[in-house]
Amino acid sequence: MAHSSRPRLLVLTSTFPRWADDTEPAFVLELTRRLADRFQVHVLAPHAPGAASLENLAGLTVHRFRYAPEGWQTLTYEGGILARLQARPGRLALVPLFLLAEAWAIRRLLRRHRFAAIHSHWIIPQTLALRLATLGMRNPPPAICTSHGGDLFGLQGRFLAAVKRWALRRCTGLTVVSRAMVPAARTLAPHLEPRIIPMGTDLRDTFTPAPQIPRDPHRILFVGRLVEKKGVHTLLNAVARLLPRYPQLHLDLVGQGPDEATLRARSESPDLAGKVSFLGGIPHHRLPDHYRRAAVTVFPSTDQEGFGLVLVEAMGCGCPVIVSDLPAIQDIAPNDTFALRAPPGDADALAQALEQTLQNPAQAQQRAKKALGHVRERFGWENVSKEYGELLIKMAANEPRGK
Repeated sequence: MAHSSRPRLLVLTSTFPRWADDTEPAFVLELTRRLADRFQVHVLAPHAPGAASLENLAGLTVHRFRYAPEGWQTLTYEGGILARLQARPGRLALVPLFLLAEAWAIRRLLRRHRFAAIHSHWIIPQTLALRLATLGMRNPPPAICTSHGGDLFGLQGRFLAAVKRWALRRCTGLTVVSRAMVPAARTLAPHLEPRIIPMGTDLRDTFTPAPQIPRDPHRILFVGRLVEKKGVHTLLNAVARLLPRYPQLHLDLVGQGPDEATLRARSESPDLAGKVSFLGGIPHHRLPDHYRRAAVTVFPSTDQEGFGLVLVEAMGCGCPVIVSDLPAIQDIAPNDTFALRAPPGDADALAQALEQTLQNPAQAQQRAKKALGHVRERFGWENVSKEYGELLIKMAANEPRGK
């Protein structure tokens, strides 16, 4: 489609790569670049030290707004807003500056360009900033909000619920990334019927099995942010319980976040010393090497999640997995056919699931093979981006504008 004939789409997000080969989660980038054949895409994301204020990244025009002097821009990235606020509550002072700066940047872009639609990721802060930006504006573009879970489940209380309801009044459509989110979404936005469209991943070229690479039968893998809700403390305790019987075990932790210092201190205890490696953030394209070599990847989250995208990536690489028994996991691993489960926060049960996997590698590989077929059918970017693209095109062409 010719560039000039494509309608413009504005994407709002607070999670986005800061530069090429950044280790920040790239799912918004990956979805959005696959919409570029239908739209001229502009992305608005927070600025960070070292990032460009305006650039072309993967064919997208990326704008980054500043909300504080560069050295003070510490609210986003490397763990996410909620985790960074929990790590340093003093950062709460940055929140109103962030919202006002984002709202101002949105309003400026809406005045500069004619957008056919807006795709806002997360209710707070993006959709709230959008509502602020369009106050008093005549005929703003229709907008869809995608809630990823943390904004829905992690911001509780009467006041914040009222703020989220007010923000969502601006939207024409609402999507959630798992069935477990639907009841809460309906409560917040009774005027919208939430549609379930997950995030996707590249299961055709990137996250694929490599049977020629041998798995290390003693290597356990975790991939994710090093924040409390990811349950890494539970995983460390489970591994410590197994080491007396399986002294060759080794745990690799891929990711970064505000809990890293605490986790390092735990890993240096006598029952774990020398058995845990902190690999830091790893570029997205290098993650398959780790999934392909591990005996098992563990996802020990301890609270409500929106959607476990890294779980899909591990399954796409044919890696056996163990998950916490949470509602959001049902969409990806609806039963024990695809993954073993353990109650959130239960180190003993997690150790038992790990031992079952390590003792029965053939059974684990059978589960992994079935899981691979399941995720390829549902969570490849080809299907996911098609659903989002059709929804946005329809909304831009036919749907009434938000209030």
